[in-house]
Amino acid sequence: MKNICYVLFLLLAAPVAMAWNGEEVFTFLRYPSSARVNALGGNTVSLIERDPSLAFHNPALLGAEMDKMVNLNYMNFISDINVGNALFAKAIGENGAWGAGANFISYGNFKQTTEENITTGDFSVKDIGVHAFYSRNLSERWRGGLSLKFLYASLESYTSLGLAVDAGLSYYNSEREFSFGIALKNIGAQLKAYDEKRYKMPWDIQLGMSKKMAHAPFRFSLTGMYLTDFSFKTFTKHLILGLDYLPSDNFWIGVGFNPKTTMDMKLQGGGNTLSGFSAGAGISVKMFDVGVSVAKYHPSVLSLMVSVSTTLSDFKP
Repeated sequence: MKNICYVLFLLLAAPVAMAWNGEEVFTFLRYPSSARVNALGGNTVSLIERDPSLAFHNPALLGAEMDKMVNLNYMNFISDINVGNALFAKAIGENGAWGAGANFISYGNFKQTTEENITTGDFSVKDIGVHAFYSRNLSERWRGGLSLKFLYASLESYTSLGLAVDAGLSYYNSEREFSFGIALKNIGAQLKAYDEKRYKMPWDIQLGMSKKMAHAPFRFSLTGMYLTDFSFKTFTKHLILGLDYLPSDNFWIGVGFNPKTTMDMKLQGGGNTLSGFSAGAGISVKMFDVGVSVAKYHPSVLSLMVSVSTTLSDFKP
């Protein structure tokens, strides 16, 4: 209990003043980490699953039960914009775990021209993050976690560097199949700016809960985001809703709804009615867990995400 109170104090005492106004850098840190997260609306800090990629959203969701797991994820976001990540997890005894991973977004290639519209070549734009994770059980139901992020971005000949930390707390009651999570995301700074102007990090406080029904294979999830941003005129922009169907340990189907995406992507005349909705499914086949999901983040295209996980110790000679 002493450890739990200490972690809670650290989480809640983080300076909300860090949420200053201005433009942000390294916003790719907000993209969903896996097909399952993408299917359930794009973010979760409370979901309890044997899925190492959940640590990208809340480091307290990493655990010793994920020992020697490898997780790979790829999403074709829009056109030639591609997003992906990878993570390896290792147990530390029975009550702790560490992980190492990386994520990226590539915005594709662009033509470089002069003021006279003469093409002089091509250039690329990309963001990359390298992550170190650590989590530990604080009690039978509580777990705390931290992650350290080294960030790099390039825009033609301009580059930027950043450093950030996530701190998370997770609660899970297996008898009631109820879980709760809180995460302080992207506490840090842009160490090297593209030019003379520095931008703020995508700092956020996120809360969430998940509850499986007692007599039916359904689980509901509710996640609160952008809790450091009070500029939204509509409260529902802070929320993400998810529902997954879990008929067995080897199969799942999920759907999600992100009201902020719906409102931000709404076209004049009421078009783009599917924006903000997402869906996906996953299955365990022999030594692999495979998931696929789709979401509509843009009026013109569906974003497809694929995830694959495996445990290295299952590959026995």
